[in-house]
Amino acid sequence: MAHYSEIESGVGYTGVTGQGKASSTADGTTATRRLSWKLKAVMDRLGALVLLLAIAPLMAMIALLVRFDSPGPVLFRQPRFGAGRSVVVVTKFRTMRPEGTDIGGRRQATRDDDRVTRIGRFLRKTCLDELPQLWDVLCGRMSLVGPRPHPLHLEVDGQPIESLIPNYHLRHAVRPGITGLAQIRGNRGPVEDLAMGRERVRYDVEYIEGHSLWLDVRILVKTLIVPFQKDGSY
Repeated sequence: MAHYSEIESGVGYTGVTGQGKASSTADGTTATRRLSWKLKAVMDRLGALVLLLAIAPLMAMIALLVRFDSPGPVLFRQPRFGAGRSVVVVTKFRTMRPEGTDIGGRRQATRDDDRVTRIGRFLRKTCLDELPQLWDVLCGRMSLVGPRPHPLHLEVDGQPIESLIPNYHLRHAVRPGITGLAQIRGNRGPVEDLAMGRERVRYDVEYIEGHSLWLDVRILVKTLIVPFQKDGSY
């Protein structure tokens, strides 16, 4: 697995050593990966800008609904793991009552969670609460596609998830995304158990190692049907 600095700077990881033909092949692979990640960064910001302009009226309407549905701020900002295990602030429309939010993320949302507001339940089910993260993409904290950012103190079965999954932080080799491979394959929402956590990490690592711009496009297109799927998001 490439280190974050290698991936983000475009220095591809191939695992190939040697000279001659092998070295030439490795150089070609490195150049391709470098170009791919650089183009991804450009696509992220251009895409985020276009989408923000296009859905500005929708976001304004959601903001009003959140504001009038329950007391508290319109937006919820939470520190989460970013690229290279850095800490980034992720923005969402607030879906819970302010007094019930857990900034550290130890307590995940559950089915029929009484902390979730009326409009918040709809926003979470349809993923519309994630729309403000387009601003995070524009600012360079996130990508359109990548591993979903987890809270810093996420727990599964009462224990920190990073202590239960040895390769957990491999998913932090790149910037986190608004959507990802795990999400279109049905692994989204709260991490309900260890098996779900391991599966999500496996999908995230698969995405990082097999990244291409075409894969990003396919994930973005398939994300459009995610809100209509029956899964564990609530």
